[in-house]
Amino acid sequence: MLLLVGLGNPGERYVGNRHNIGFMALQQIAKRHSLSPWRRRFQGVAVEGEIGGVKTLLLLPGTYMNESGRAVAEAAHFYKLGLNEIVVFHDELDLPPMKLRVKTGGGNAGHNGLRSITAHIGNDYRRVRFGIGHPGDKNLVHAYVLQDFAKDEQPWVEAISEIVADNAALLAKGEDASFQNKVHLAMDAKGFKPAAGEGTAE
Repeated sequence: MLLLVGLGNPGERYVGNRHNIGFMALQQIAKRHSLSPWRRRFQGVAVEGEIGGVKTLLLLPGTYMNESGRAVAEAAHFYKLGLNEIVVFHDELDLPPMKLRVKTGGGNAGHNGLRSITAHIGNDYRRVRFGIGHPGDKNLVHAYVLQDFAKDEQPWVEAISEIVADNAALLAKGEDASFQNKVHLAMDAKGFKPAAGEGTAE
């Protein structure tokens, strides 16, 4: 069993926020792989099915971001999953918009969702990091992540979500490097290139 977790805040007012790109990506994966219906489970909503021949549970925590770990831990314990069987999709301030990175473990970079998950299950789970850029001042971060993506950002947000969904089978099979490479090649082919020189800290 593989557990895919999208991070975001529940409720209509947060749907288009930068902080909710993890939700957006997971919903697109469910749509692309015809997984339905979403049901209330594990303190959130979840849907189960197969991706790339791998039995997979998709989970959107219904807790707010800073309590995401409660939902993840409940699902992980129910299925007795190892950390390598958990993939968390989240926004990343330290990557420029349109950039995606996959990594295992590492720091939480002030991300409250990751901090909560790490506190509940440990740190060495897999992460799909969606770059959203940094507002340039740490005092502006809270307002920035809770703002909707701007109108001119919508095309790349939709594109990366669809490309991630198209290539989700690679993630399911543990081919993280190939998945990351395919996403970047497809984004380049669509003309979406991260701005050079913006925050690229790993």
